[in-house]
Amino acid sequence: MAVALLPLVYLGVRVAEAGVERIVAELFTTRVAVLAARSVALAAVVTAACTVLGVATALLVTRTDLPGRRVLGLLAALPLAVPTYVAGFAWTATVTGFEGFWAAALLLTLCSYPYVFLPTVAALRRADPGQEEVSRSLGRGPWATLTGVTLRQIRPAVAAGALLVALYVLSDFGAVSIVRVDTFTRAIFTAFNLGFDRTGALVLSTVLVLLTVGLIGAELGTRTRDARYVAGTTRPPVLLGLGRGRGPALAGLLVVPALALGVPAVGLGRWLVAGVSRPGSLAEVATAAGASLSVSLAGTALTMLLALPLGLLTARAPGPVATVLDRLSYVAHALPGVVIGLSLVFFAVNVAYPLYQSVWLLALAYATLFLPLAVGAVAAAAAQSPPAVEEAARSLGRGPVTVFRTVTLPLTLPGIGAGAALTFLTCMKELPATLLLRPTGMDTLATELWTHTGTAAYAAAAPYAALLVALAAVPTWLLAARTGLTGGAR
Repeated sequence: MAVALLPLVYLGVRVAEAGVERIVAELFTTRVAVLAARSVALAAVVTAACTVLGVATALLVTRTDLPGRRVLGLLAALPLAVPTYVAGFAWTATVTGFEGFWAAALLLTLCSYPYVFLPTVAALRRADPGQEEVSRSLGRGPWATLTGVTLRQIRPAVAAGALLVALYVLSDFGAVSIVRVDTFTRAIFTAFNLGFDRTGALVLSTVLVLLTVGLIGAELGTRTRDARYVAGTTRPPVLLGLGRGRGPALAGLLVVPALALGVPAVGLGRWLVAGVSRPGSLAEVATAAGASLSVSLAGTALTMLLALPLGLLTARAPGPVATVLDRLSYVAHALPGVVIGLSLVFFAVNVAYPLYQSVWLLALAYATLFLPLAVGAVAAAAAQSPPAVEEAARSLGRGPVTVFRTVTLPLTLPGIGAGAALTFLTCMKELPATLLLRPTGMDTLATELWTHTGTAAYAAAAPYAALLVALAAVPTWLLAARTGLTGGAR
């Protein structure tokens, strides 16, 4: 967990250097109060919207007789492949006057609701349909069964997805910058980037850590209540007939992907022709794509290597120690990428200089930011595999290493694959830490896109944006397949 603690130690050291008087002067100001209120309000609005949208969509594609559920489910998952800054540039260039709090809320909701949708679908497919059948046999109607039984079974998955959304909103830089909304992350990035108030930026980062701890504590309380899963449930549930509600439900499921995918597609399509026709642009795009793939693969490999033992500890030895270690990784996940980047620069220069200006320092930043995504996937898969299999292997005289290699690892591979896909996806989209830590002379799709859009060169930016979304769509499809969206009824 040293990886997750690095930014927290850096914050503690740097803030302590400022002294109590300076900290108090920076902390108790109207600006901090406004930033806190706006950041919390934005996180609350987006999280609530994503929860409603994600759960409703998951229920419609898994528990109703709506036609085309497989296609609709895949369309609902694909917005996860669109970075918020790509969506932001497309919307601002398409819709006049698109800026402000509600513009940011719309962007973040459209790009983030799959964080709730995907785990909810997975939970619904694992949930025991027998409990719903018992509820209906006792005379409870579909709505009472939904609220009293189904939602109670999937509440931990919904809460985990909502936590990821809230943390993502608190740490997002791209969308809020493009639509000009001052939040903690934008204020922190601006202060660090311009260099005029580094102490103030560190104090704001500390406040962000405190907000994150509160969110994590609230989500943790949902994990021990009403969670009743049956691993390996294969009996399909009874589908609810929508009747006259089919039309409105189908329209609703089509409108959201149309906004999340259609507006960026129209904007990119209009700019793409001009961008590709620029001499030399295809070679530049290919170079940036290669850099994105290489650093994302390195970050994914390092993240999964660190996540595997923690995920297994969380699943096999739950308790205070495992809980604390797991929660610490979420704290770092909510910090802006620029804070993670500066903490790792401090670490590399003072402790591990050979890492400075290397791809592996950037990979370490990705591991710090996205470790909880991988840990959650590994822990969920390990929790579903029966411990009795490992115990039987040990009783036959196999050593711990052999048991891990021949039993534990194969049983956990689905979770490892899902965690790797999600980590690779988020590494591809990450911007602030990549801008700060990429080796000299290396440009990724995200950094090239940001550079060109920063000068309003949208035509030149379009090829980078289009390829970034296309590459990110591959792990998104794999995640959708992992939840079962690619199987079942069409």
